[in-house]
Amino acid sequence: MQLETVKDLDQLYTRAFQLIEEQKDNGAKTFGLATGGTMLPLYERIRNSSIDFSNCESVNLDEYVGLPKEHPESYLSFMTQQLFKEKPFKNSHLPNGEATNPEEEAKRYEELLQSLTLDFQLLGVGENGHIGFNEPGTSFDSETHVVDLTPSTRTANARFFESIDEVPEKAITMGIKSIMRAKYILLIAVGEKKRDAIKSLIDGNVTEEVPVTVLNNHSNVIVLTDLDF
Repeated sequence: MQLETVKDLDQLYTRAFQLIEEQKDNGAKTFGLATGGTMLPLYERIRNSSIDFSNCESVNLDEYVGLPKEHPESYLSFMTQQLFKEKPFKNSHLPNGEATNPEEEAKRYEELLQSLTLDFQLLGVGENGHIGFNEPGTSFDSETHVVDLTPSTRTANARFFESIDEVPEKAITMGIKSIMRAKYILLIAVGEKKRDAIKSLIDGNVTEEVPVTVLNNHSNVIVLTDLDF
């Protein structure tokens, strides 16, 4: 694992964009993407760049269950507005949160992931160390699955909705094993709220109680943070 501390956020996101561009120049064709506020400055840089993903595929980490695709807070809407509208991929894949049977949809999405070679995976991290929607206690052997969102995660996401009552209670997420298949992982963590999670990662005590620590078992991870350790 390579840790890079960049105190200036503008420089940090410029560095993140450079790493993505390097991976594409080195032949990456399939990009795992993430949502959330952490990614907004990065996607802005990508939109304003000359990078071309038209011969690439994207796969997203997760999607809410039961939220209409056209809802402004669905992850499909997020990705369309923040990236796909300006920088379309040849194919872009997200779990279908409107599927009648979410468990079957999770199985379908996992089969899709296994049919692809995931060259690059972009990750954020939750305050409790979750990656994707894999909350503390999730098995490192987990593949794409339906998850009950914890109160802390729903509270963290409530700022995007009118009230916490509107925040979905379930999501479909790539599992930890699914994520770890990526050849290259870039984790971005900014702000003091992420300190405990990144400290756990750096300390190297790999435990399912802090899902992000699994990245210590991966051979090609870069962590970009504005935090000093």
